Amino acid sequence: MNRLLAFVTALVLSVQATASSAQDTPVVVELFTSQGCSSCPPADEMLARLGTRDNIIALALHVDYWDYIGWKDQFAHAAFTKRQKGYAQSFGNRSIYTPQMVVNGAHDVVGNRPMDVTDLVQAQAEKGLPVPLKLARTEGSLAISAPASTGLGDADVILVRYAPSESVSIPLGENAGKKLTYSHIVTEWSDIGDWNGRAPLSAKVPVSGASPIVVLIQRKGYGPILAAARLR
Repeated sequence: MNRLLAFVTALVLSVQATASSAQDTPVVVELFTSQGCSSCPPADEMLARLGTRDNIIALALHVDYWDYIGWKDQFAHAAFTKRQKGYAQSFGNRSIYTPQMVVNGAHDVVGNRPMDVTDLVQAQAEKGLPVPLKLARTEGSLAISAPASTGLGDADVILVRYAPSESVSIPLGENAGKKLTYSHIVTEWSDIGDWNGRAPLSAKVPVSGASPIVVLIQRKGYGPILAAARLR
């Protein structure tokens, strides 16, 4: 575990330094995980540490296909399993697995392999995202804006809400007897519109509650993420 923490610390410092010297855009890290998966806790911990950085948007999407083994993950949604399957088809993968990290919607990596995660996140931080995105929250609503940008293709505008952290005691399944802490737990995932970049994006949607807000613009068909922003 100490070796893992050292790797993760090096990853965080590396990505922070890269972001300071490259484009000022976030890196979106989606972790497909499950409370029923014994290989997932190191990846869950890694995501928590990544999510402390301002330039990384960490999102934990709990899938439901581990529920059969004896413990139902209360954070899991069939929609997240569907999203993971969509990525598998997009990437040409034959199967899905946990823990899997998808970075900027462009590449995937086994989520409990720190060195591989380091390389992928750093590469995406250096590359940046093609479109700047701005969010502004007023009482009861969220304003979303982005400049026109040609050649993007058709994209989905996605609203995400997440719970920062929650601890769970797990009596059954592969992690039986453990109390685990999860972070950046996605609780809402809504497609709120389409955009093709030919005209500036300007939208306003109702929001409520105090949980963090993330907006993603992602090329249709589980393509790369083109823009991302967060309000904590």
